[in-house]
Amino acid sequence: MQRWVEQFLSHLKSERQLSRHTLIAYQRDLKTLIEFAEEQALQAPSEITGAHLRALISQGHRRGLSGRSQQRKLSAFRSFFDYVTRESGLENNPAQLVTAPKTGKKLPKVLDPDQMAKLLTANPVAWHGVRDKAMIELLYSSGLRLSELTSSNIDSISWDDRVILVEGKGSKQRLVPVGSYAISAIEQWLAIRDNLPTKGHVINSDALFISERGSRISPSNVQSRIKVWSRQAGDGVSVHPHMLRHSFASHILESSGDLRSVQELLGHADISTTQIYTHLDFQHLASVYDTAHPRASRQTKKTPSSSDSGGVQ
Repeated sequence: MQRWVEQFLSHLKSERQLSRHTLIAYQRDLKTLIEFAEEQALQAPSEITGAHLRALISQGHRRGLSGRSQQRKLSAFRSFFDYVTRESGLENNPAQLVTAPKTGKKLPKVLDPDQMAKLLTANPVAWHGVRDKAMIELLYSSGLRLSELTSSNIDSISWDDRVILVEGKGSKQRLVPVGSYAISAIEQWLAIRDNLPTKGHVINSDALFISERGSRISPSNVQSRIKVWSRQAGDGVSVHPHMLRHSFASHILESSGDLRSVQELLGHADISTTQIYTHLDFQHLASVYDTAHPRASRQTKKTPSSSDSGGVQ
């Protein structure tokens, strides 16, 4: 089992060129398969059946694993056994016989346009604030993932066309428009970037956003800085980078109704991933309906009795 898993992970890394984070997730999920096989004295993938995998998934359920985690784990098992089937001539993929537990779809949290405006109204004074505002403006303006923001370079931006070239999941590149507010905030940041008090540390000449040590800013640093900003400038909502991406997608879809364009802007490979924002859009419309329609109140009203209606039958 261990040998097959190592071969599979090597295949994912060298041939499919998956990211380090994805490889770590596969490794973690397949480790549970190896441990289960050892407990059951199963020596090779060919000895594992659908019943074994159902028992393993049941173990995870008893331990409180979410449906989403179980689905991800089963997906890793399917990919692994697909590989073993191709390479060894194994007749059937046992993971195909197992159904993942369903999980309720959790709608992403978003900020409404007024909340976003309030978040970005503050005018920073210190250099940290100038950089942080530029990061927030860019995340919301272009719907970037956190990893796309931190990996962006100065030359990733085309100032004439007002677009940024980002590298998304699977090393796929895409061009995304950058709004005028974000362009202005980034220009203010770049005007002071090379003169930061980095205490003797060499400044990274490529990275668009850098830390106080002059190195490319880390994802954890971005997350903590946005939390600080939202506490000071927001209305009490704890903001994280992906919430800005969700807000971007929701606001664009609400205004345009163009789901396919939102998919392209976000860099989603499958439009079904983007469709979750249609639920948010409907949620907003339902809220407007409940507020505006004279007969939309959902409060339970007292039904008039016969005596209330003057005895009319």
